[in-house]
Amino acid sequence: MRIRIVVIIALLATLAACAQTQSFLRYEATGERMVWPQPPDTPRYRYVGQFTGEDNIFKEESGKLGKFFRWLVGLTSFDPDRLMLQRPQSGVVDDVRGRVYVTDVGRRGVFVFDEAKGQILFWEDAGDARRFATPSGVTLGANGQLFVADADLAEVIRLGPNGEPLESFGSGILKRPTGIARDPWTGRIYVSDTQAHNIKVFDDNGKLHHVIGQRGEGVGEFNFPTFLAFSNNKLYVTDTLNSRIQVLNAEGKYLLTFGKRGLYVGDLPRPKGVSVDNAGRIYVVESYYDHLLVYSPEGQLLLPVGGTGSEIGEFYLPSGVWTGARERVYVADMFNSRVMIFEYVGGTLK
Repeated sequence: MRIRIVVIIALLATLAACAQTQSFLRYEATGERMVWPQPPDTPRYRYVGQFTGEDNIFKEESGKLGKFFRWLVGLTSFDPDRLMLQRPQSGVVDDVRGRVYVTDVGRRGVFVFDEAKGQILFWEDAGDARRFATPSGVTLGANGQLFVADADLAEVIRLGPNGEPLESFGSGILKRPTGIARDPWTGRIYVSDTQAHNIKVFDDNGKLHHVIGQRGEGVGEFNFPTFLAFSNNKLYVTDTLNSRIQVLNAEGKYLLTFGKRGLYVGDLPRPKGVSVDNAGRIYVVESYYDHLLVYSPEGQLLLPVGGTGSEIGEFYLPSGVWTGARERVYVADMFNSRVMIFEYVGGTLK
């Protein structure tokens, strides 16, 4: 009898292997979605969903036999080794390839959420027989390349479209790189060197071009700068321990400052991630009070989203924020081990 059972299972396995399986990347919430601001005010943003890791992957099989076999042998049981976000730091959207890249300091690598192909990839190879140590900032390069600033390796690693390490630069120049942004027109790469209290600018070949700023509290000076964003020929710098955002032009000339230390929502005691959408709205992660703050292009507070917690729309020590072409805003909710996704639904914020 035992032999017959083994033969039957082997036959079912063979037939199940013939069934076609298609993977989908699903992250959107179902049912009624939370909005901000709350009614009776007119909603401007809504919750879309979240990335957590392999929980976002769903498989659909062409035949019932494949599903039956997976149930029979227990393949749908819990797997403790699933690839899940642990401590997401920052990210970037590649709208051309349908991908969202997320750095994770807990997993020591880069997650690739590939919506177009319905899969999740994980890149941990930093080249020279090393793996990433503390991958923090990430930005897109030309021809599908990716630049990752690794704080502990003290280098920027250039990856190819398939995650292959192409080169690294900044060794001996960078002390602790955190944020990174790139001007797609000139190819210049801006790196916030947090421990050096300045912004180092490299050309597209990884050669140091010039340095912006020094330690201080004055205009164009920094105190532990962290994340960066580049949009419309402007560089946005999270000047973290000066509790402000500084906006510079592409050459590093000062344009604007907003933010201050304080006890109220909208103050910036510990700003981290910064990003800018197509309309010029500025998004800042305020990690001390666990908020995503939306500012006008002039630096006036428009809307707070969040508060401490693990429910939808709440954060626990959030880190990076980035935007995409579909009016979507992504927040690395670090200690909730997820990336929360919001969408601008129109109208004017006042």
